[in-house]
Order: sequence, then C-alpha cells, then structure tokens
Amino acid sequence: MKPIDEVKLTAYALGEGSAAERAEIEAQLQANPAQQAAVDDLRAFAAQLASELKNEPGITLTDDQRQRILKAPAKAAGRTVRFPWRRITGFAAVAAVVTLVFGGTLWHAAKQLLDNQFARSYDTSIACEVIEVEEQKLDELLATEELPELVDSVTPPDLDMQMAPPPQVEDFCAAPAADSVAELNIASDCISPIIMKGLAPGVMANRSGAGRSARSGSYGGHWSPYPCPPPAENTESYAPIQGNTFKSVVDEPLSTFSIDVDTAAYANVRRFLRAGQMPPPDAVRVEEMINYFPYDYAPPKGDVPFAVHVESAACPWNPAHPLVKIALKGKELDAESRPPCNLVFLLDVSGSMTDENKLPLVKKAIQLLARQLTAKDRVSIVVYASATGLVLPATPGNDLAAIDAAIERLQAGGCTAGGEGIRLAYDEARKTFLPDGNNRVILCTDGDFNVGITDSAELAAFVAERAKQGIFLTVLGFGMGNYKDDRLEMLADKGNGNYAYIDTFSEARKNLVEQTAGTLFAIAKDVKLQIEFNPAQVASYRLIGYENRLLAKEDFNDDKKDAGELGAGHVVTAFYELVPAGAESVPGVDPLKYQAPEDRPAAKGTKPAHASPEWLTVKLRYKLPKENKSSKIEVPFTGSFVALENASEDFRFAAGVAAAGLMLRGDPSVMDLSYGEVVEWTSAAVGADANGYRREFIDLLKNAAALAP
Repeated sequence: MKPIDEVKLTAYALGEGSAAERAEIEAQLQANPAQQAAVDDLRAFAAQLASELKNEPGITLTDDQRQRILKAPAKAAGRTVRFPWRRITGFAAVAAVVTLVFGGTLWHAAKQLLDNQFARSYDTSIACEVIEVEEQKLDELLATEELPELVDSVTPPDLDMQMAPPPQVEDFCAAPAADSVAELNIASDCISPIIMKGLAPGVMANRSGAGRSARSGSYGGHWSPYPCPPPAENTESYAPIQGNTFKSVVDEPLSTFSIDVDTAAYANVRRFLRAGQMPPPDAVRVEEMINYFPYDYAPPKGDVPFAVHVESAACPWNPAHPLVKIALKGKELDAESRPPCNLVFLLDVSGSMTDENKLPLVKKAIQLLARQLTAKDRVSIVVYASATGLVLPATPGNDLAAIDAAIERLQAGGCTAGGEGIRLAYDEARKTFLPDGNNRVILCTDGDFNVGITDSAELAAFVAERAKQGIFLTVLGFGMGNYKDDRLEMLADKGNGNYAYIDTFSEARKNLVEQTAGTLFAIAKDVKLQIEFNPAQVASYRLIGYENRLLAKEDFNDDKKDAGELGAGHVVTAFYELVPAGAESVPGVDPLKYQAPEDRPAAKGTKPAHASPEWLTVKLRYKLPKENKSSKIEVPFTGSFVALENASEDFRFAAGVAAAGLMLRGDPSVMDLSYGEVVEWTSAAVGADANGYRREFIDLLKNAAALAP
C-alpha cells in the first residue's frame, strides 16, 4: 500500500484537517500498522512537548509560516536512517510548529527534548542504524523564519491530543526486517519514551545529559503511556499479620496449613537490624525466619519425595507447655537426574532500581545462577520499565558469553510497567516450554509496580493460572525504601514458587548457588499438612507462624486447592505449642460449665481418646510436579516431655529463632523473655555452622537487645 503523505500524516496526528480528510487517513491507517504506530509516536511526543511548554507565553503564527515549517526538511547527520516515512522529518516539524505556537523564546526547552529523544550515539556493535539529529540544523530552520513579536497574553490552543493505549506485547526476538530500526529509551525522569516499533536486536539509550555516553542494550520494546507517580520517601508495604491463638482440641482437633519454604522475611529483618532499626512487626514472618537455616534432617528413603520428622521438648518461653517440631526433608537431586531448565528472567529496570543494591546486584545474582546451568538448560531475559522487551531470546545455559553480554547492557530508568513485563515473560516461557523440564519465570524487582496492571487480585489470578499450566514463579526481592513485600509474597504464593529477599552478594550466593536445587527444582507441589490432636493428651494448641498459609480442614483433601511447592533438598520446619490435657483448655478462657470433653461422642469409626497414647498424627498430602492427583502420608507421634537442653541442636536453635521472631512481632506470650536468654541457648546450639548463618543470627540478636526498649 502507498504510504500516506508525511505532511498529511503529521497534520492528522496534530488533530488538524477536515472531517473528510481525517476519515480517509483513518481508513488507510487501519491497513497500515506501521504508520499507525508512527502517528501514536508523534502524538506522544507532541503531548510531552506541549506539557513542557503549557505554562509559557505564546505567540501567533501565520498560515503561510506554518505550512513552510511543515514542509521544511530536517536532515540527519551521518548515515541515512531508513524509517518507513522518514519519521525524524515529522518529529522535527512537530517540534517546530508546537514551539512557535507556544513561544519562540522557548526553543531551548524544545531543543532539549529533541536532544533527549534523537541526538544520541549508540553502540554500533548492535546491528542497528545510528540515529543522530543535529541541533544546529533545527536552529538554522527556525532562523529562516521571520518570527512575529511576542504578544502579552495568548492562550495556547487546545491540541486535543489523546494518549494511545499501550500496544499489545509482541515478540522482539526475530531477525530485523528491512527498513526497520528498534529504539528503546528508558528515561530516569519518567518522560515517556518514544518507541520505534521494530524487531530485536534493538538499542536502549540512556538519558545521560552532557557527553551522552552510549549505553547499548539488545531489546526492542513498547512504550507505556502511563504517567509516573512522584517518588515517595518511604513506601515499603507489608501485609498485616494476625498472630495465631490457642485452639481447643475438643472444638478444633484439626490444624491445616500449606507449607512455606520462603526465606525473604529473615533477610529483610536482618537488613533492619544491621541498620540499627527494629523491623516493622508485619515484616516478621516467623516461619520464614525458621526456614532460613539449614538443618540436619535425615533424607527420605525409597520413592517418597520427602521424609517427615517429629520431635518435642519443653517450650523455652513457657516450660509448662510442650513444644512440638514437625519437619520435612526434601529428596536431593544429583546433576544427572535433574530435569532441564527453561528459565525466563523477568527484570525490573525502572528508575527505582538504580541503587547499587538493586539492579547492579540483580545482574550479579543472575550471573551467579547462570554458572550453575548446563547446555541442556535454556535462559531468556525480559525487561520492563516504561517499556517491555526481550533482551535475550532462549539461549543455551552454557553460553555464558551471550548471557553476560545481555546482562551487562542493562541500565535502569523510567517507570515500572510490571504487569506488561509479566505477560511477556510468561509468553516467552510458553514458547520455549519443556514438557519434561522445569519451566519457571524468575522475577527480580523491588515490587514497585506503578503502571500497567496494578491490581493485586488480577496479578494473582494471572500467575495462578500460569502455574496450573506448569510455569512456576520464583520471586527475588531487592532494595529498600519502596520495597513491596506484600505484593511479592503474594505473587510467589500464587505462582507455586518461592520468595527470597536479596540484600547482599552473599545472600545471592546462598539462594542461587548453595541452594540452586531447592530454588529451581520442585520435587512436589500443593504440599499440605494437617495435624490431628488427641484430646486425651492435648487440651489446646497453637501453630507458630504460617498465619497466611492457613487452610480450611476441607481443603486438605481437595486436590483443586493450591498449596506450596517443595524444592529438591529443601527443609520445612513448623512448631506447635501445646497445652497438656488436664490443664486449662485454652489459656485465658474459662472452662465450659455445661459439658466436658468426655461427654462428646467420638467421631464415627475412631477409637476412644483414652485408648491411644499418641499426642497427634501428622497427615501430609502432595502431588508430584507433573501430576494432578495427590498422595497422602500419615505419621503418628507419641511425644516425650524432655527439658529443652536435652533436645537436639537443630530443635534448640530453631526454637530460639521462633522465640526471637515472636519477640520481634511483640507477641505477648514472650514478654517475659529477653534477647539475652535467646542468645544464651542458641549459642549452645550453633553446631558445625559451615556457612556461619547461625553465628550471624546470634549477632543480630545482640543488635536487637541493644535496640529493645
């Protein structure tokens, strides 16, 4: 189809022309997506320029002057840029018209915008055209015009411009088409970039100011028209936690919850304590603190994917109560037996990720993980900011040169279109899906999704549906100040993945090198625990932590109900504080007046309570990664009420972590406990501690002791 005349197209983009002319152009644009995209870009640029100049005095312009400017050629220095209709000419004309309409004295402002959009020097190693417009040429253009005198008061005309909706996410992985060029400009000050829709490899220009240092990327992208909100001082957010209370065994004999292997809360709490601050109570998820540490649990035998271990001793914060530890140990996978990986890294490169502990640390973390992969694995990289794009198409895991090159080109800037990035990442994972492999999106972000899909429920539904299709989600959180812990935890939960907070290079090494198998390779999914308590032995109980993982008792046998995944070699630890039978049923609650436990009939088919010495039975349901039907394991437990010092090292240390977590949360049950006491009994349970994690925890407790009121 013959292209539309440039002058007409420019006038149309500015809202000019008769109704008939506009109708004719609109009909032609429907069959010419490339020129429609150009119109959208022109509108966006004009709107941005108008926004910059709207508060300045305007001048008049004759029709003859307007037409001469629109027809004036803008020349590019260097090599000719093969746009479908010489897009730079159109943009130069728009800049000239809008500038003269709103004020000739403001040419320097307009020139700065043009400089930011077009006068860039790019890395010629990328197979793309060099784009450069000389400011001098535009100055000379205006110098040929006889500018009218400024008037005292002229209201700028209403340009009646509407921002175009964000385009559909496309694949930028194909070879470049003829006469096409891809440009991605992510501006740190959130000026909406102009995206020349093309095919990768593309170019990312950094808004650098003086010197305009070339910074190359390798992705095309999509412009996001949503305005960036102004930065806030501190916008960290955490989901509220309502601590678990004691439940009467007579009334509620079953306790049901989903396993949790996340560790983000511990690393985040550590960040606060190292900085000399007590963490917000809702930032403290006790189960994630407990599960941060490795424990020496025996591995499973046979074909069962994990082993179940139960141990009891006196509760350290209330010695009259037994404390029961329930632990799972996942099956280890050797390098030969592990499935191939299809990993799509989804990286936040928005302006909020510029800090040293954000994108620079993300890049190092990915490089660490890449070195654990082999030729049978596949790696892709998708980025999102004011635009989304494919940086690295599916690449063999052992091609470190290509992976490192893509990572090193990343720069942060612009707003955060997180929702669009997630869509593109999952689309890429689906394209390269491995039926017998580990298909996973790995999201690296501070969680600050401020444009695009911002509704948490919509995001949750999206990742949950993709998890059902076999694409899991791992979430790695970074940074501080605008950290969105609540959102990231939710995404990992719904995406059948795990969630870690990376604040240091050491933490990146722990999660992505030392625990690669547990992080990446699921050996079981929808893992649920249900504990049945014997009222003859236990009056009441309380689960320590796992508040956001609780399930209804009916959910245990419902295979449609989602739950957590367990990775290879992972351990899961949970504690129950028990009130022995014969004591008050629920601490703080008067005993019932009109009925007693013995008056209540036993459930049909069960033995009388007094017939068994068992304290409880652990029931566990799980599905293998590629199956939809669950299996069940039952482990009865007859406890022993031993002193804390006679328990195993793992029990004593984990109990200390649980106690510290409750103290940081301000739980009233541990008000009489001091951090010094916790230091004392955890110091005696450090054990081998090959990586120093336990000693680090003790140091953090000392910080907490100094900060405590």
